[in-house]
Amino acid sequence: MTQEQTSRLLPTINDIARVAEVSLATVDRVLNARPGVRDTTVKKVHQAIADLGYVRDTAAANLARGRVYNFVFILPSNSNEFIASLEWQIQQLGTTLRRERTRLSYIRVAAFDPVALAKTIDEIDTSEVDGVAIFAPETPSVRDSITHLKANGVTVVSLVADIPSSERDQYVGVDNVAAGRTAGQLLGRFVGPQEGSILVLTGSLLARDHLERRLGFDKVMMRDFPNLRTLASLEGRDDPELIERLLPEIFSENSDIIGIYSSAAGNEGLLNFLNRRTLPVRPLVVAHELTQLSRDALRGGVFDAIISQDSGHVVRSAVRIMRANSDNLPINSAQERINIDIYLKENMPLSDEGNREDYP
Repeated sequence: MTQEQTSRLLPTINDIARVAEVSLATVDRVLNARPGVRDTTVKKVHQAIADLGYVRDTAAANLARGRVYNFVFILPSNSNEFIASLEWQIQQLGTTLRRERTRLSYIRVAAFDPVALAKTIDEIDTSEVDGVAIFAPETPSVRDSITHLKANGVTVVSLVADIPSSERDQYVGVDNVAAGRTAGQLLGRFVGPQEGSILVLTGSLLARDHLERRLGFDKVMMRDFPNLRTLASLEGRDDPELIERLLPEIFSENSDIIGIYSSAAGNEGLLNFLNRRTLPVRPLVVAHELTQLSRDALRGGVFDAIISQDSGHVVRSAVRIMRANSDNLPINSAQERINIDIYLKENMPLSDEGNREDYP
């Protein structure tokens, strides 16, 4: 059977209109989720679609309408390599998707500043933007801004840190409670039976991802490693200089620190402290996100394990979800699940430059 003969057998919107006994204009309004169609008519059209096995050629429809998708990422403005990696992935994917009539951009906003973030979201022209991916803390002002986007037909995904109390469409990122539990198991097993204190570095006590990681970490520590005392979280604001200033006092007050869980960014400050300070015992360290900085720390034996998420997968998944929501199409949940990756010195993957990192 030729391609032309096959295409003739596929149901069309004319078939939908015939079976549902409605006009072509009504079918078009239902397919594009436009208002002005009675619920009973919408049900008739969807039933006809199901009966006929109609699959919409979204790409062809968008090309015919001259549609261009416009997706915006909102990222915290701080100097950590994971954010830089997200930016790089957005730029690379944006270049690839130009031929698919998709435009990607990103906006940097001061980290942990919900007022500035809400102002930035509210300034987005909802008539020009189809979707927004937001890496932000969960606060009332941010939730209100997401409500504003949704009320104006913009699809919204939360990125890396979830905002479940908002009207966001989907979360894209790892299960942060599970990531914290993983860190607890790794660090507890690395330390073994010896007794001592564990230091937890966090970015902000307002950030859901950081709180969830701490929650998962504490559950495992209390359940499986009673020989270890977990200290109160040290809030570093993802600021390497602040972290480096705070650490000497913490170590002077807790001389029995034998492990560190760095649950957020700011690893440069931690590394500077560990490399410049002579400690009685080298603490075992589990940190987050595989970057060039953490690669070097793994290779040098300063870090013992990295818990990471694929920044490229995060960006691609966010775009696929925003496109699917914009077109009222289903989402492949298995494809969009972001895995928790664990890296040691021995299994570091290829770097961005495509060369495996050497280690002694």
